[in-house]
Amino acid sequence: MPLRLPDKLPAIELLKRENIFVMDNSRAISQDIRPLKIVILNLMPLKITTETDLVRLLSNTPLQLDISFMKLRSHTPKNTPIEHMMMFYRDFEEIIDEKFDGMIVTGAPVETYEYEDVTYWNEMKAIFAWARSHVTSTLYICWAAQAGLYFHYGIPKYPLKKKMFGIFRQYTDGSHLPIFRGFDDVFYMPHSRHTEIRREDIIRSPGLSLIAESPESGVSIVMGRGGREFFITGHLEYAPDTLDNEYRRDRDTRDDVDMPVNYYRDDNPLNPPLVTWRAHANLFYSNWINYYVYQETPYDINQIK
Repeated sequence: MPLRLPDKLPAIELLKRENIFVMDNSRAISQDIRPLKIVILNLMPLKITTETDLVRLLSNTPLQLDISFMKLRSHTPKNTPIEHMMMFYRDFEEIIDEKFDGMIVTGAPVETYEYEDVTYWNEMKAIFAWARSHVTSTLYICWAAQAGLYFHYGIPKYPLKKKMFGIFRQYTDGSHLPIFRGFDDVFYMPHSRHTEIRREDIIRSPGLSLIAESPESGVSIVMGRGGREFFITGHLEYAPDTLDNEYRRDRDTRDDVDMPVNYYRDDNPLNPPLVTWRAHANLFYSNWINYYVYQETPYDINQIK
């Protein structure tokens, strides 16, 4: 698909090497098409890696997407060059008057903190509230999923005795929702987290639907407002080597790091990862863009409410 990205974004060249069709703004403006506007609030430490992971998944649709990146004014990232942030990211205050067809909010390495103790929590609350009236459909990932459920629905999170780390079987609720169109009975999702949300809290909330879960990793995907919100506790967007990089990074600094489960071939970290989630990840994002963004958003984007 023609993805419209900021000129010179590093992800453009990386994805072209994978034969994924992307275009920069200079080419996209020559097409007489109303692109879908997607904004990504990227809270992950390695911004360029996350940008590439998400853009790769968003590329699997024939629709033209205009991708923007948002940053927080109340937080300065330590692992991404300031030049990159200044060139490709805008503060929330700069886009507060705009409307977007879709929004993605990533995870963040703050899950062990209470929400109110996160230094940028007040700004996150403002963004969450803004999304309700300025975005057609929003995907919340990992910590953002927990934070969004807490802010919008009062759902608490709970610490885990042991890190949920690896690839886990997931089952849909069997309702044949468009978000799962084309899915098999079982799909797989990477998880890397120290906290969880619980089934009983989701079921008690009348505004939420638990649409996918796992006997091992628990709540997987929650839907709110008929698909205007999706809360994903894992990381469908992860590249094949992401968990491997995390495992080796942590193992070099601590001696209590468990190997990610169901990840390496023959459960041997000397072997490469066995990728079991990529097809459903692409399908999930394509279904979201098609059925919950494109099919639902008004042609006049200013009519989003």
